[in-house]
Amino acid sequence: MFSGWNWVACGLYLLLSISSFEVSGGLVQSCGHIIPESPVLALGSNFTALCILNESCLDFGNIYAHQIIWKTKNIVVPKEQYREINRTVSSVTFNDTSSLATPLTCNVLADGQIEQNIYGITVTVGLPPEKPKNLSCIVNQLSKLTYPMTCTWNPGRPTFLDTRFVLKHRWPQENFPDCIPKDVNNSCTINDVQFFVNLELWVEAANALGKAESDPLVLDPIEIVKPLPPHNLSVKSGLLPTVLKLSWDNRISGAVMKLKFNIRYRIVGDTDWMQVPPEDTASPRTSFSVQGLRPYTEYVFSIRCIREDGVGYWSDWSEEKTGVTTEDEPSKGPSIWRIIDASHSSASWIVHLMWKALEPSEANGVILQYEVTIRPKSSLSIPPEKYSVNTTNLTLKLPNGTYEVSVIARNKEGASPPSVLLIPASNSKAPVKNLRALPKDGKLWVEWTAPNSYVLKYVIEWCLVSNSSDCIIEWQSEPGNVQETYLKGDIKPFKCYLITVYPLYDDGQGSGLSVKAYLQQDRPSKGPTVQTKKVGKAEAVLTWNHLTVDEQNGFIRSYVILYKTIDGRETAVTVDPSKTEYTLSSLTSDTLYTVRMMAYTDEGGRSGPDFTFTTQKFGKGEIEAIVVPVCLAFLLIVLLGVLFCFNKRDLIKKHIWPIVPDPSKSNIAQWSPQVPAKHNFSSKDDHMYPEGSFTDVSVVEIEADDKKSFSEQDLKPFDLLKKEKSTSEGHSSGIGGSSCMSSPRQSVSDSDEGETTQNTSSTVQYSTVVLNGYRDQTPVQVFSRSESTQPLLDSEERSEDHAGGGDSSALRQQYFKQNGGQDEADTDRPCFERTKQITSVNEGDLIGFAQLQILDQSSQLLGLELEKNTREAALPDILQTNTEGQTVRPEAVEGNPLLVDEMPKSYLPQTVRQGGYMPQ
Repeated sequence: MFSGWNWVACGLYLLLSISSFEVSGGLVQSCGHIIPESPVLALGSNFTALCILNESCLDFGNIYAHQIIWKTKNIVVPKEQYREINRTVSSVTFNDTSSLATPLTCNVLADGQIEQNIYGITVTVGLPPEKPKNLSCIVNQLSKLTYPMTCTWNPGRPTFLDTRFVLKHRWPQENFPDCIPKDVNNSCTINDVQFFVNLELWVEAANALGKAESDPLVLDPIEIVKPLPPHNLSVKSGLLPTVLKLSWDNRISGAVMKLKFNIRYRIVGDTDWMQVPPEDTASPRTSFSVQGLRPYTEYVFSIRCIREDGVGYWSDWSEEKTGVTTEDEPSKGPSIWRIIDASHSSASWIVHLMWKALEPSEANGVILQYEVTIRPKSSLSIPPEKYSVNTTNLTLKLPNGTYEVSVIARNKEGASPPSVLLIPASNSKAPVKNLRALPKDGKLWVEWTAPNSYVLKYVIEWCLVSNSSDCIIEWQSEPGNVQETYLKGDIKPFKCYLITVYPLYDDGQGSGLSVKAYLQQDRPSKGPTVQTKKVGKAEAVLTWNHLTVDEQNGFIRSYVILYKTIDGRETAVTVDPSKTEYTLSSLTSDTLYTVRMMAYTDEGGRSGPDFTFTTQKFGKGEIEAIVVPVCLAFLLIVLLGVLFCFNKRDLIKKHIWPIVPDPSKSNIAQWSPQVPAKHNFSSKDDHMYPEGSFTDVSVVEIEADDKKSFSEQDLKPFDLLKKEKSTSEGHSSGIGGSSCMSSPRQSVSDSDEGETTQNTSSTVQYSTVVLNGYRDQTPVQVFSRSESTQPLLDSEERSEDHAGGGDSSALRQQYFKQNGGQDEADTDRPCFERTKQITSVNEGDLIGFAQLQILDQSSQLLGLELEKNTREAALPDILQTNTEGQTVRPEAVEGNPLLVDEMPKSYLPQTVRQGGYMPQ
């Protein structure tokens, strides 16, 4: 039982599989079709398509119309455009075919919503042809017997369909084959036509959506002929310098067509053509003479032709041919100008005459020479001077005055009219007004206002202003009724031009008015180089040089100074372009600044190099405010010091310039008991010893071995001498003492107390006169001292030296003999040291100390006489002479008995005559 149901199930499965294979295996393609089949639709029209299912699909596949899906180029059409007509037919409608894409397909859902294509069509959308318009034809002559006709028309709008155009033509009683265009849709050529017979022509256009025809055209082909241009053109000069003769050949038979012509010509180098009046060439011909041409000018000619009645088309222009007219005399004289150089001499001028070469239209030939005539206006009796030159300039040296210059240009046919220039003695006439120059349309235009008087003509001078070249003058002349013109020369951009306008009158010349101008400006080539002229504490004076004309490239409108510190903001200052110096203010002292400068034209600016400077630490006058008071204070102190020294001159002189006593007037000579008369140095005894009679003074040091040998009465005078010494020791000293001025040696009596009697008694001091002045004083006899340990000779000892001194064995005598030598090394010891040694002797010692330095009696020191006289008066009262002729200086020591070694010392001078000793 179970096995029977299995067989039934297997059979049903096999049946369903076969059915599925029929649907999905492609057999469903025959299940339906679409109507219409591949339609051609008008663009923008309505369109409805039907999908019709076959009955076989209904039985095997269960496919119905409601299952149909419409697609255009695989895009599902909206359901709203579907309509189910019956169970086997479904339609789709498109209201505007312009959006309809191809292909259009009909699809169904089968086998569990599986989409299957049933049928598809291709839809073509386009437009029907329009009526062809503007039909026209032309017969182009290719040779003398070949005349094909070409017709053209306007095909109308694009149809987006394959459209066929056909040119149809016929005679009234005969049709001709159609002319089908090749590769184009708007023209067609008929190779063979007949003249003098009317021909009807029209164009027919057709495509899948319809057809259209143009309006017919009826004509005689002879009326639309375009002939070939004339050939073999030639140009020959005529008898006159203004005539050229042309000749040519026509390439169409006069029996077929009669022609008329157009002739055009131009000057070689020009682009504008001139034409012979058409009425002059309106008849058939093969030659023509062109008149009114310029002499000695090369022309280019060309010619064309058309049917005589003007019906048809003009031929192309023939090939060009050239010809030259013959020469004629110049039509005008050259334009003349002058440059006057009056710097060489006040009585004469250097006149540079210049004139322009004539234009070819004015020269009318080759200019062979120029004839220049100079005629003085001040004296008509002087004959004019004539010159013949081949150049366009002439330099003459003329006396100051008014001259009339005329220039004539001559060629082989004759001479030109003269050009006259009046050179006045001075430019006293009115100049032009409101002169200005401006660039316009790539040219440099000059405009001015005419003066009130009538002007014959204007002369415009200009030259290129440059630092690298001289100003070469160019010029041009303009008629007197012109008030603007452009410079007719090689005007370069970025260059400066100096333009001058002169008005010329019948009886003189006006002064020139000048202006500078640029055809085109640019930024300067470089910026100014700035430097410092003066730098202060809070200001700096900057200087610079103007840019050269070649570097400016335009008008300098302003300078801008930019300065800053190392870490500060940059400050800008605008300066007038005429300035070359500017002062920066409000700067910080002792600060480094960087400064640069920019120059601006109308087109922009350019910066110069950087420059650095440092402001000063102190401002102007600050150092002077410190130094001047200090100097004034110092000067005041010096002045007060000088006044003080002047008021205290005696005291200062006393300390710095001590009074030196005159030994020749000293009373020390009275101390010698042996020869008192010979040793009186007072002024009263000057006749005894005339000036210059002394050569040496010897001082004998006498030491008493027995202090008791001197009585108290004998010692009293030395107490006074000791006191005097203490008060006047800084001014002078006795023999054996010390003086700063005479550099004395230390006395024997000033030695240490520890010295033995033998050492003391063995010292001999000398005082020698030398020829040396003190502080610019004129010396007569000058003394110096030295020490010597040489004992006196026995022959020099005197018996009376031992008589009055007590015990001869206890007393020792020393005297000084003549010594012409210089001081020993101890003379270099400072003055205060020697004085200290003298004053440091113990008061308990009994020391005889008397020292005098004898100087020239003619000393001029202030106060010398006063102090000398005072000392001369004091010495006789102090010094006491004993009976033996010895002068002693006893000094008591506060009750202490005198020892043998402390005997009082005394210095006895010896007056020595020239040539030997004088013993006492």
